[in-house]
Parts: sequence; structure tokens; C-alpha cells
Amino acid sequence: MSGGVGPTYNDIQLPKDDNGQPISAAPKNVHHPAIAPFLTFRQLNALAVIVVLSASGMVSMEDFVFVVLSYIYIHFLSKVAFPPPPTPNTSTQERVFDPNNKCLSLYISVAAIIGLVLPIAYIFHGILEEDKQGIKAASPHVFLLSSQVFMEGVAFSGKFSIPIRVFVPVFYNSRRIFTIVEWLRNEIGKVDEEYGGSPARVYMGRALAIANMVLWCFNLFGFLLPVYLPRAFKQYYASFNKIKD
Repeated sequence: MSGGVGPTYNDIQLPKDDNGQPISAAPKNVHHPAIAPFLTFRQLNALAVIVVLSASGMVSMEDFVFVVLSYIYIHFLSKVAFPPPPTPNTSTQERVFDPNNKCLSLYISVAAIIGLVLPIAYIFHGILEEDKQGIKAASPHVFLLSSQVFMEGVAFSGKFSIPIRVFVPVFYNSRRIFTIVEWLRNEIGKVDEEYGGSPARVYMGRALAIANMVLWCFNLFGFLLPVYLPRAFKQYYASFNKIKD
């Protein structure tokens, strides 16, 4: 993701050889925007989690179909409703928020720790405790969040417009709230006599489920819908108005 910054050559004088002829800096194809890598490091990590959870049998068919259909649907929306603007070198590569925003970076880091790192550690701890019930309850959230990270990488590849980039987190966040509700219900419903694990794990699972419920409800209803979505649409349609002018 280049952030709309492309190579410029008009104001740069190329070096000359011994005969006074300009030396070509690069082949002609360098004038085209740089192609993003097929998979980023973050996408590879997310894909590894997706594969492991799918192979373990902890992912329901409904969640798997949801991910496949979301991939198809973003292409459908891109063709029918929100095609990229005719000038992909500028507007489509701009970001809604400044990537150097420290508050936003901190928010994303906290969300990654609460939403991915701690639940993954909870699942691994459940393997040691033989808590199959807790692992099965937490796995759908981790699977869908990892799929969201992977799909966000696809949406930000430069082939899709800004509304598609917003659609991915809104779509997945909405779906994951239901899986977190089931996770929380499962943790609260644990009975010490039937569970057989350590009491500390019961409280840890409940606290983690509640923390994720609060975080992702706020993310959807306090950030994505009232802040991110309006700014993204405003920037998207403003790009078409610039073209008309």
C-alpha cells in the first residue's frame, strides 16, 4: 500500500554517461504503480491461524461459508455498487486516517492483543487443561478475526475502492459479535463440578470474553459506523467530484 505516493521523474535530472547521453534509470514499466506483494506478513500469520483452526475441526461450516461468501461479495460490490474511481493512482490509494496517528496505532495494538493474542493463548492453555468446551467456544471468534485480517489485506491491495475497505471490518465485526455472545454464554454456563479445570481459567475465560464483547461492540457502534464509514464515503464520492471538475 503506497498511500497514494507514486514515483515522479519530471523534476529529477537523470545522470549522464561519458558521451553526455542520459542514462536510463529504469525500464518504462516503472512508471506504473508498484504492485503490492501477493500476501503480506500479517496476512500470512492470519492465514496460518485460519489453516490450523480449520484443520483442528473447531470451525463450523457456517463460519467457513461466511468467509468464502464475503470474498465473493466484495468483488460483486466492487463491480456493481462501488467501483474504483477512474484515477487509481490518487484517490483509491489514499487512506481515511493518517497512518502515523499514534492514538489509532495504539487502539489497533490493544485490539490485536485483546482480540487475537490473548484468545490464542487462551486456546493453547485450554489444550493443556483439556478444556475442549472453552477451546470450541473461543475458536470461532479467533477464526473470523484472522479471516478479517486476511480479507482486509485483500481489500487494501489497491484493486478495491474505499467503501469496500470499510465493508470488510463492518461485515466481520457484526458477525463476530454473535460468536462472542456464544463464547460468553459458554463461559458463564460452566459449572465447576462438570468443568473439572482450574477455577482461574474459568475467570480468565469470562474476563476475556467480556473484554472482547466490550471492545468489538465499541469498535462497531462507536468507531466503524459513526466515524470510519462516513469519512470513507465522503472521501470516495469527493474523488468523483474532483474528476468531474
